[in-house]
Amino acid sequence: MTAFPYFIEVDAGLKAATQMMERHGIRHLPVKDGDQLIGVVSDRDIKRAKRELHVSDIVVRETYIVNLTERLDSVLLHLAQRHIGCALVVKEGRLAGIFTTTDACRVFGEYLRSLFPTEPGDDVA
Repeated sequence: MTAFPYFIEVDAGLKAATQMMERHGIRHLPVKDGDQLIGVVSDRDIKRAKRELHVSDIVVRETYIVNLTERLDSVLLHLAQRHIGCALVVKEGRLAGIFTTTDACRVFGEYLRSLFPTEPGDDVA
């Protein structure tokens, strides 16, 4: 999970969202309306937009939002079953982080590596 992720206001332009995502090397950007978390935009959503729009025009409002205490297995299964790219993580109703499928792959890869460490010379061509 990326703690305290960057976010953008719903009335911002897509150009500002694109610049923020490029500057920070991210593909999902939580969207807020004041203090309220209302959704997420992805780099794919922005690339599909044909003209200069605002974040409010493409924000996905049916966003998967989970509490910080939610079990990881439940989050992973929900992401996989619904083909969702990220979960917005909240603590006491406030944005605390974002957990993406890339985070899931990294965590699982590290877990597998801890179970099955490679020996020097075990590299596969």
